[in-house]
Amino acid sequence: MDTKHRILDEALTLFSEKGYANVFVGDIAERVGIKAPSLYKHYKSKQAIFEAIIEEMNERFVKEAGALNISGTDPTTDAGIYKGISEEQMIELGKNLFLYYLHDDYTKRFRKMLTIEQFHDKELAAVYMKNYYDDPLSYQGMLFGLMVASGVLSTDNVQVMTLHFYAPIYLLLTVCDRDPSREEECLKLLDAHLRQFDKIYGRSIG
Repeated sequence: MDTKHRILDEALTLFSEKGYANVFVGDIAERVGIKAPSLYKHYKSKQAIFEAIIEEMNERFVKEAGALNISGTDPTTDAGIYKGISEEQMIELGKNLFLYYLHDDYTKRFRKMLTIEQFHDKELAAVYMKNYYDDPLSYQGMLFGLMVASGVLSTDNVQVMTLHFYAPIYLLLTVCDRDPSREEECLKLLDAHLRQFDKIYGRSIG
């Protein structure tokens, strides 16, 4: 791991352990094993480090999505993919994405940090809302809207359908964050949730 990525990794660890406001550039430099002036050669501020962490996390997700043969960010592309897969394939994909979010160490530390910091920092609360509410619902809403338009799903309220899909998944993720011993239980509920979603909204393979 090069110095730039070591800085991000150690900064994320410190942010998740101590909270963003309680970590200073000198703390990050010390954990990396360099002097603060050397750190500034890579990132001009703590905010720049934070923004680079978000970029790195997004890049990791895109790579994981690609390995699962979806875009993960382009609902038009993914609507075509979801339209052509079976329910079992859809459930397997859903489980793999859930496990990625649960176990990817980088993503897990980022979620832990924002979960705590949303109550102390308005800007981080906005980042939390963007990452775990606004962006997922926007992507899923556009995806489901396209699938309804093509006859794969059926509903008269895409927004509510999107909430029905996403809310239980995020709830199960937070349960596992708090109590990892419940992962098997949550995976079974996730499986049942995805099957019930298909049943309620009349998914059909075109």
